[in-house]
Amino acid sequence: MKEELSTLIKGRNQALEKIYNEYRSSFLQFAKKYDLDHASLIDIYQDAFIALREHAINGKLEDIKSSIKTYLFSIGKYMIYDHLRKQKKTVSYEESKEFKEISDNEDLRIEYQQLTPKQQLLRQHFKNLGKRCQEMLTLFYYRGLTIEEITESLGYENKNVVKSQKSRCLKSLKELIKSPA
Repeated sequence: MKEELSTLIKGRNQALEKIYNEYRSSFLQFAKKYDLDHASLIDIYQDAFIALREHAINGKLEDIKSSIKTYLFSIGKYMIYDHLRKQKKTVSYEESKEFKEISDNEDLRIEYQQLTPKQQLLRQHFKNLGKRCQEMLTLFYYRGLTIEEITESLGYENKNVVKSQKSRCLKSLKELIKSPA
């Protein structure tokens, strides 16, 4: 890791290119699950690599606990999330096959389910958790990531750290819900 860090800081072209190419295919494989086109994923990887190099030059990588690869993937993951948020991936009425098949005189009503009191309580107390706990629980329960994926994407040392952190976060949430307001 020290050698990679030195290379990122000093910026010799061939050595930088070696690090860039070493992680590129595994990043693209990792990023496939986000349903973005290949060109966007390449752009995101390039931006993430540039950000990684800037972090190295600015001394932000000297005390990291994770590998350079994990740190790079984490940067890329957040760039993917940002890209998806900006895209909002909406489909217009005319483009939707499902809506085209419905006749014009049919009445479309979308009913929104009201949250139960327990769900409202969960939502309210979830907001009181720290950002790291919110992210951890969201990745595991809402996005369905495995402990291994969370370990890599958030840059934790190993999966046992993630397991215990998730357990502490869940315990904190339960305690918040049980405590009288």
